[in-house]
Amino acid sequence: MNTVSPVSPPDRKPTLLVVDDNETFCSTMQRAFGQRGYEVRLAHDVRQAEELLKSWLPEFALLDLRLPGPAGLTLIPRIRAASPDTRVVMLTGYASIATAIEAIKLGAVHYLAKPVDAEMIEAAFRRAGGDDRVSPSESLFSVHRLEWEHIQRALTDQRGNISATARALNMHRRTLQRKLSKHPVAS
Repeated sequence: MNTVSPVSPPDRKPTLLVVDDNETFCSTMQRAFGQRGYEVRLAHDVRQAEELLKSWLPEFALLDLRLPGPAGLTLIPRIRAASPDTRVVMLTGYASIATAIEAIKLGAVHYLAKPVDAEMIEAAFRRAGGDDRVSPSESLFSVHRLEWEHIQRALTDQRGNISATARALNMHRRTLQRKLSKHPVAS
Protein backbone atom coordinates (compact mmCIF):
# COMPACT_ATOMS: atom_id res chain seq x y z
CA MET A 1 0.00 0.00 0.00
CA ASN A 2 1.40 3.41 -0.98
CA THR A 3 1.23 6.28 1.46
CA VAL A 4 1.75 10.02 1.26
CA SER A 5 2.65 12.51 3.95
CA PRO A 6 0.55 15.57 4.76
CA VAL A 7 1.14 18.62 2.60
CA SER A 8 1.51 20.90 5.65
CA PRO A 9 4.96 22.22 6.52
CA PRO A 10 6.15 20.87 9.90
CA ASP A 11 5.60 24.23 11.66
CA ARG A 12 1.90 24.46 10.65
CA LYS A 13 -1.10 22.34 11.60
CA PRO A 14 -2.71 20.29 8.83
CA THR A 15 -6.28 21.46 8.14
CA LEU A 16 -9.33 19.19 8.09
CA LEU A 17 -12.94 19.78 7.10
CA VAL A 18 -15.48 17.34 8.58
CA VAL A 19 -18.94 17.38 6.97
CA ASP A 20 -21.48 15.17 8.73
CA ASP A 21 -25.02 15.81 9.98
CA ASN A 22 -24.32 13.82 13.17
CA GLU A 23 -23.12 16.50 15.59
CA THR A 24 -21.80 13.93 18.08
CA PHE A 25 -19.67 12.30 15.40
CA CYS A 26 -18.37 15.73 14.32
CA SER A 27 -17.43 16.66 17.88
CA THR A 28 -15.70 13.32 18.36
CA MET A 29 -13.70 13.78 15.15
CA GLN A 30 -12.83 17.37 16.05
CA ARG A 31 -11.50 16.26 19.43
CA ALA A 32 -9.63 13.22 18.05
CA PHE A 33 -8.00 15.09 15.17
CA GLY A 34 -7.33 18.14 17.34
CA GLN A 35 -5.33 15.86 19.64
CA ARG A 36 -3.43 14.67 16.55
CA GLY A 37 -2.44 18.25 15.73
CA TYR A 38 -5.05 19.15 13.10
CA GLU A 39 -6.97 22.38 12.78
CA VAL A 40 -10.54 21.06 12.34
CA ARG A 41 -13.61 22.87 11.08
CA LEU A 42 -17.09 21.37 11.02
CA ALA A 43 -20.13 21.60 8.76
CA HIS A 44 -23.40 19.70 9.06
CA ASP A 45 -24.64 20.05 5.47
CA VAL A 46 -23.42 21.02 2.00
CA ARG A 47 -24.45 24.67 2.37
CA GLN A 48 -22.43 25.12 5.57
CA ALA A 49 -19.43 23.42 3.96
CA GLU A 50 -19.66 25.69 0.91
CA GLU A 51 -19.70 28.75 3.18
CA LEU A 52 -16.51 27.56 4.91
CA LEU A 53 -14.85 26.81 1.57
CA LYS A 54 -15.33 30.40 0.39
CA SER A 55 -12.60 31.62 2.73
CA TRP A 56 -10.72 28.46 3.75
CA LEU A 57 -9.31 25.49 1.83
CA PRO A 58 -8.52 22.40 3.88
CA GLU A 59 -5.76 19.94 3.08
CA PHE A 60 -8.04 17.06 4.12
CA ALA A 61 -11.82 16.61 3.93
CA LEU A 62 -14.01 13.93 5.49
CA LEU A 63 -17.44 13.92 3.87
CA ASP A 64 -20.51 11.95 4.88
CA LEU A 65 -22.48 10.62 1.93
CA ARG A 66 -25.97 11.20 3.35
CA LEU A 67 -26.62 14.75 4.43
CA PRO A 68 -29.80 16.80 4.68
CA GLY A 69 -30.32 18.31 1.23
CA PRO A 70 -27.68 17.54 -1.40
CA ALA A 71 -25.52 14.46 -0.86
CA GLY A 72 -21.91 14.70 0.27
CA LEU A 73 -20.81 13.48 -3.17
CA THR A 74 -21.73 16.90 -4.57
CA LEU A 75 -18.96 18.51 -2.51
CA ILE A 76 -16.12 16.44 -3.97
CA PRO A 77 -15.89 18.26 -7.33
CA ARG A 78 -16.31 21.64 -5.62
CA ILE A 79 -13.48 20.93 -3.19
CA ARG A 80 -11.22 19.46 -5.89
CA ALA A 81 -11.85 22.43 -8.22
CA ALA A 82 -10.91 24.92 -5.51
CA SER A 83 -8.00 22.88 -4.16
CA PRO A 84 -6.82 19.92 -6.30
CA ASP A 85 -4.40 18.77 -3.59
CA THR A 86 -7.10 18.34 -0.93
CA ARG A 87 -7.32 14.67 0.05
CA VAL A 88 -11.01 13.73 0.32
CA VAL A 89 -12.34 10.65 2.10
CA MET A 90 -16.02 9.74 1.67
CA LEU A 91 -17.69 8.25 4.72
CA THR A 92 -21.04 6.50 4.91
CA GLY A 93 -23.19 4.27 7.03
CA TYR A 94 -24.90 3.09 3.84
CA ALA A 95 -22.05 1.70 1.79
CA SER A 96 -22.71 0.64 -1.77
CA ILE A 97 -20.48 -0.22 -4.67
CA ALA A 98 -22.11 2.45 -6.85
CA THR A 99 -21.46 5.30 -4.44
CA ALA A 100 -17.92 4.08 -3.71
CA ILE A 101 -17.10 4.06 -7.41
CA GLU A 102 -18.69 7.46 -7.92
CA ALA A 103 -16.78 8.97 -4.98
CA ILE A 104 -13.46 7.71 -6.36
CA LYS A 105 -14.31 8.90 -9.89
CA LEU A 106 -15.10 12.34 -8.50
CA GLY A 107 -11.72 12.53 -6.76
CA ALA A 108 -12.00 10.99 -3.30
CA VAL A 109 -8.87 9.10 -2.25
CA HIS A 110 -10.81 6.54 -0.24
CA TYR A 111 -14.30 5.44 0.79
CA LEU A 112 -14.99 4.16 4.31
CA ALA A 113 -18.09 2.56 5.82
CA LYS A 114 -19.05 3.55 9.37
CA PRO A 115 -18.20 2.91 12.12
CA VAL A 116 -14.70 4.34 11.83
CA ASP A 117 -12.16 5.91 14.12
CA ALA A 118 -9.58 8.67 13.65
CA GLU A 119 -6.79 6.17 13.03
CA MET A 120 -8.67 4.55 10.13
CA ILE A 121 -9.53 7.94 8.64
CA GLU A 122 -5.99 9.25 8.93
CA ALA A 123 -4.67 6.10 7.24
CA ALA A 124 -7.21 6.63 4.43
CA PHE A 125 -6.04 10.22 3.95
CA ARG A 126 -2.48 9.03 3.53
CA ARG A 127 -3.25 6.36 0.93
CA ALA A 128 -1.82 7.08 -2.49
CA GLY A 129 -3.01 3.93 -4.20
CA GLY A 130 -4.99 0.75 -3.84
CA ASP A 131 -4.04 -2.28 -1.80
CA ASP A 132 -3.15 -5.19 -4.05
CA ARG A 133 -3.38 -7.59 -1.09
CA VAL A 134 -7.18 -7.38 -1.11
CA SER A 135 -8.56 -10.50 -2.72
CA PRO A 136 -11.66 -10.40 -4.90
CA SER A 137 -14.80 -11.94 -3.47
CA GLU A 138 -16.02 -15.14 -5.08
CA SER A 139 -19.54 -14.96 -3.65
CA LEU A 140 -22.53 -13.51 -5.45
CA PHE A 141 -24.68 -10.76 -3.98
CA SER A 142 -28.14 -11.63 -2.71
CA VAL A 143 -31.16 -10.28 -4.59
CA HIS A 144 -31.80 -7.84 -1.73
CA ARG A 145 -28.22 -6.56 -1.88
CA LEU A 146 -28.47 -6.15 -5.66
CA GLU A 147 -31.67 -4.14 -5.17
CA TRP A 148 -29.87 -1.94 -2.63
CA GLU A 149 -26.97 -1.41 -5.05
CA HIS A 150 -29.37 -0.56 -7.90
CA ILE A 151 -31.23 1.98 -5.76
CA GLN A 152 -27.95 3.55 -4.62
CA ARG A 153 -26.75 3.85 -8.22
CA ALA A 154 -30.02 5.49 -9.26
CA LEU A 155 -29.81 7.83 -6.26
CA THR A 156 -26.28 8.79 -7.26
CA ASP A 157 -27.36 9.35 -10.87
CA GLN A 158 -30.12 11.67 -9.62
CA ARG A 159 -27.67 13.58 -7.37
CA GLY A 160 -29.39 12.46 -4.17
CA ASN A 161 -32.85 13.68 -5.21
CA ILE A 162 -35.34 11.19 -3.75
CA SER A 163 -38.30 12.26 -5.91
CA ALA A 164 -36.31 12.10 -9.15
CA THR A 165 -34.87 8.73 -8.13
CA ALA A 166 -38.36 7.35 -7.41
CA ARG A 167 -39.51 8.50 -10.85
CA ALA A 168 -36.44 6.98 -12.53
CA LEU A 169 -37.09 3.66 -10.76
CA ASN A 170 -40.83 3.82 -11.45
CA MET A 171 -41.43 3.53 -7.72
CA HIS A 172 -43.58 5.47 -5.27
CA ARG A 173 -41.50 8.02 -3.35
CA ARG A 174 -42.61 6.69 0.05
CA THR A 175 -41.63 3.15 -0.93
CA LEU A 176 -38.20 4.41 -1.92
CA GLN A 177 -37.84 6.36 1.32
CA ARG A 178 -38.78 3.24 3.30
CA LYS A 179 -36.17 1.19 1.44
CA LEU A 180 -33.53 3.89 1.98
CA SER A 181 -34.23 4.10 5.71
CA LYS A 182 -33.18 0.46 6.09
CA HIS A 183 -29.55 -0.42 6.47
CA PRO A 184 -28.01 -2.17 3.51
CA VAL A 185 -28.32 -5.92 3.57
CA ALA A 186 -25.24 -8.06 3.86
CA SER A 187 -23.67 -9.36 0.70
